[in-house]
Amino acid sequence: MANAFYNAFDCERLDGTMPREDYRSAFQIDRDRVLHTPAFRSLQSKTQVFWSGEYDFYRTRLTHSLEVAQIGRGICDWLKASSDDLHDGFHIDADLVEAACLSHDLGHPPFGHAGERSLNHFMRNHGGFEGNAQTLRLLTNRIFSERRSGMNPSRAFLDSVLKYKTLWSELREGDQTPEHHFLYDDQSHHLDFALGGADFPAELTPGEVRDSFKSIECQIMDWADDTAYSLNDLADSVRAGFLTEEKIRLWAEKEGVESTDDSPLGELLKALRKGRVDSFAGRHIGDYIRATQLATDSNFLSAQSNRYRFRLQIDADVRARSRVYKKLAFELVFLSPALKQLEHKGSYLLRQLWNLLETRYVQGEPIDGQLFTLIPEADEQEIAGADTPTQRARLVCDILAAMTDSSASRMSRRLFEPGYGSIADLV
Repeated sequence: MANAFYNAFDCERLDGTMPREDYRSAFQIDRDRVLHTPAFRSLQSKTQVFWSGEYDFYRTRLTHSLEVAQIGRGICDWLKASSDDLHDGFHIDADLVEAACLSHDLGHPPFGHAGERSLNHFMRNHGGFEGNAQTLRLLTNRIFSERRSGMNPSRAFLDSVLKYKTLWSELREGDQTPEHHFLYDDQSHHLDFALGGADFPAELTPGEVRDSFKSIECQIMDWADDTAYSLNDLADSVRAGFLTEEKIRLWAEKEGVESTDDSPLGELLKALRKGRVDSFAGRHIGDYIRATQLATDSNFLSAQSNRYRFRLQIDADVRARSRVYKKLAFELVFLSPALKQLEHKGSYLLRQLWNLLETRYVQGEPIDGQLFTLIPEADEQEIAGADTPTQRARLVCDILAAMTDSSASRMSRRLFEPGYGSIADLV
């Protein structure tokens, strides 16, 4: 049965063509293209909370993305079953939401948010670095690395991953460069495509206000990501020993957060004592899914696409619960000295690699009087063909962002650690 929720505007691809004849829908094609790329597979060795490979059971960016996709599909099913506005012939496409969820972390570099902050610092004079902007760059320009091309996404899919709709230069103030939540300036035409050429109304000012304007699929992906982050990552933190009953109680007392048995923290403590944190997280995922409902909206794109006719509403109590868990994890796990030391090490590795590659390929200067070949020939040729230092810097940044935790570590050791590496490593 045809799904009238979407029209030709939603399905048009970036090159201006309509979906090809296929047994799959336009959005199934988008999802399948993402799944079969090196960029997606590399997520298996990129940090989610803890360094990938440290223990088998910790989540990586890949397992996190798979969990987010499952939650996103669950929300679509729930909304279709619970909303009077949706039915078999008119519903939010679960394949499209799955594609968005699988793709939402594609642009994240090695070593988690520390790696993202480091690359943004390195690129401060060249348009910055942002994980979501890098995801858009992959989908539109780089994801098929052999061809140096994007995947020609549909408009609805491209728009579904646009958590932010503000350009880097719109947030820059003097010499102060934005820390996060922006698109690259040269992506303005992709943003224009997503909006069908429409201009933002004056009230959607750059920054948080404009970034809150998301398609319904992007809103679902965002809440699915929050759900996985506030529940599943919490379970990993308990397993790793970062969250214990004593630490949680001391934190609750310090922050003035309630920890009685029927409070969010009390329920977590009860699960922790019983050794059932994983089942606790799984049970609450269902609560987070059922906490969603649709509301109608009217805006400058709502007449063009049903993707903007609806907004996602989240039960206030469940959203408050999510904020408590996220704050707990952030302050006891992400800010812990153990994780900060690892973040420093990741930043240090990236800084070493950047300084070397920037000197050799952006400035074009020899290293110790020699023009060493440090990267694959195809990458060297592409950088050599770039016209400006900023273009060369972006290509070097692409190389570092595409690395996994382990490949960045190995390259750093080969380049800077005497006695490590062999000719076989380079084959």
